[in-house]
Amino acid sequence: MDTTDTSHADRHRSIAFIGLGIMGGPMAANLVRAGHRVTGHNRSRAAVDRLVSVGGHGAGSIAEAVKDADVVITMLPALSEVTEVVLGEAGVLAHARPGMLLIDMSTVSPHTAITLAEAGRERGVRVLDAPVSGGETGAVEAVLSIMAGGSAADFEEASPLFHALGTTVVHVGPHGAGQTVKAANQLIVAANIQALAEAVVFLEKAGADLAAALTVLGGGLAGSTVLSRKQGAMVSRDFAPGFRIDLHHKDLGIVMDTARAIGAVLPVGSLVAQLLASCRANGDGGLDHSALLRGVERLSGDERID
Repeated sequence: MDTTDTSHADRHRSIAFIGLGIMGGPMAANLVRAGHRVTGHNRSRAAVDRLVSVGGHGAGSIAEAVKDADVVITMLPALSEVTEVVLGEAGVLAHARPGMLLIDMSTVSPHTAITLAEAGRERGVRVLDAPVSGGETGAVEAVLSIMAGGSAADFEEASPLFHALGTTVVHVGPHGAGQTVKAANQLIVAANIQALAEAVVFLEKAGADLAAALTVLGGGLAGSTVLSRKQGAMVSRDFAPGFRIDLHHKDLGIVMDTARAIGAVLPVGSLVAQLLASCRANGDGGLDHSALLRGVERLSGDERID
């Protein structure tokens, strides 16, 4: 879709973006580059200043950010922050104008997404749940995958914004559907990272040339986005967080809770959720989720692990 000349683009010149962290910061910057007026709010002022430095605007409060906004986008770490920012006494809905479009791009449960949509409806605010996949790199390069739940009309109206942030943009169903698809995404990603971590340990213990082995694996059926993006961290053992184990642990909790509620049996998902929990218990929660490698190394008696 052409994002430079659409009937809805002008209507969305005023955007409030709340949550300017690893993902939200570059996403907000990309909206600025697409020509939108973006006012950002974040707990840390440094993140707001970074947005201002690329042409955005800063707000000292949620109320200040949303007061003149046509669209509010939230990109927050977890349920507690989303609840506080959207539903709190000083939150988005308390200061929203009727008719405003709220797009929550955080990762929360499908049930929470439906709750936000119902609360928005009571205030005359339209709501989409539109979580993303692609990590920090995808956010910086504006190549995210965006899965949106809500009304088709609201999705169509938001499409110019989504296409400024990502390359795969799909309306996947009603409220909560975006979060359901994101939960499935997080299940697949976690299982793939765990499998890659096990392959790395297997190859190293067998004495294989790890870099050469991963290169050839990437060219065959074993190839994946996870392999191409995470092998470097595993080979170099650089686990600077792009997406923290703490957050993936939270997401697998959403997967397992939802699976229990709908009667889906996920044996591999259950195991990977426990392996993520083990990494957190061993102090790795702040590392990138590629640090699942450290968990496999612990189980294999690797002396490099503290």
